[in-house]
Amino acid sequence: MKSTLQTEATNGTTSNNCRHERVMLIDDNTMDNFINKRLMESCDFGAEIIVCNSAQEALDYFASRQPLPTVIFLDINMPEMNGFEFLDEFQKLSEDIHQKCKVLMLSTSESFKDLNRANKNRFVKKFLNKPLTVDVLKAINV
Repeated sequence: MKSTLQTEATNGTTSNNCRHERVMLIDDNTMDNFINKRLMESCDFGAEIIVCNSAQEALDYFASRQPLPTVIFLDINMPEMNGFEFLDEFQKLSEDIHQKCKVLMLSTSESFKDLNRANKNRFVKKFLNKPLTVDVLKAINV
C-alpha cells in the first residue's frame, strides 16, 4: 500500500507560539495520525506537523533533505518496517539528524520487552502509551 506524505503548517505559517517548529508522526494508523495531528495543533505543540504513514516514508523524507523535525513520534507496530527497524535505519543517518531529531516512541504495546528495548535505544528519549493527550504533550520536555 502506497502512502502519501502530508506536510502542513498549522496556520499556513510558522507560529512563534508553538513549542516546536516541526514535528513528525510515523504511524500506519491514519486515524491515530489525524487525531494526534489535530491534538498537537490545538495545543500549539508543533507549527508544522509532518505525517508519515510508514517508516519507509519517513526515511524517504530524511533522504530528500527536507527541513528536519525536532521531535519524532514513532509507532512500534507497523507493517513492512516496524519502529525498531526504523531506528536501525535511523542510526545510519547523519549525526546532524541524530542531534536535531528527538525520538519518542508512541505505542499501544504494553510489552515489557518493547519498553525495555525502547529504553535501551540511544535515540529514544521517551516511551509513551497511546492515546496521546494534551497533558502528555504539555509534559514533554525534549
